[in-house]
Amino acid sequence: MPRVILLLVIIVTLFILVRRAQQQPPHKRRAAYLQIILGSAVIGVVILTLMGKMHWVGAALTGLLVAARQMLPLLIRLLPALGGLRTSGAGSSSKESEVTSRIIKMTLNHDSGELSGVVLESAFKDWFLSELNRQQLDELLSYCQHEDSDSAQLLTSYLEQRFPEDARSDEGTDRGQESGPPPSSRTEALAVLGLQDDATEEDIIAAHRALIQKCHPDRGGNDYLAAKINQAKDQLLS
Repeated sequence: MPRVILLLVIIVTLFILVRRAQQQPPHKRRAAYLQIILGSAVIGVVILTLMGKMHWVGAALTGLLVAARQMLPLLIRLLPALGGLRTSGAGSSSKESEVTSRIIKMTLNHDSGELSGVVLESAFKDWFLSELNRQQLDELLSYCQHEDSDSAQLLTSYLEQRFPEDARSDEGTDRGQESGPPPSSRTEALAVLGLQDDATEEDIIAAHRALIQKCHPDRGGNDYLAAKINQAKDQLLS
């Protein structure tokens, strides 16, 4: 009887964990499933060891494998950082700019001009914008329009690039976008231009010139992002 109860507890726990994993953003689901598999393996090994059906050496090796798996994400994060230390230089600009609102953090790639982003709040928290389909993006836009107009305009910038056909069909209907509040700090303004803390006036002007060419409305860009870039430059040079 105790074994049946233990088995039922394990099954229910696994069901709950799998359901939670399914609710994670797509880019996090694989890691969540792997955690469930590793956790199940550890529990199985512990049970078998306590029942005398597995040698303690096997249990120890399983524990080491689990520990190595837990350390792997940290090593992956550290390796690019170490590489960046070797290649970074004074006054150099990164390849990406960031504009952050209450609900969305948007990234602009300097080379391609492509926008990407992550949701900071709402039912889609921690989802990448690229993982959301059009219906989900419309739901998020509705939430932004209700909760934070700055986030709504930022998301609209992304939608205009991802769905250019819709942007063209809406052209002239509501193009008077405001820029929202200016960057709240020098650090935020530097992030908008993709610059480091030691950026010089020449770096700021050069970064602004390069970015505005990609985002200026006269070149098919976006009013909102162009205004943000101008705000960042003005704040840094004031």
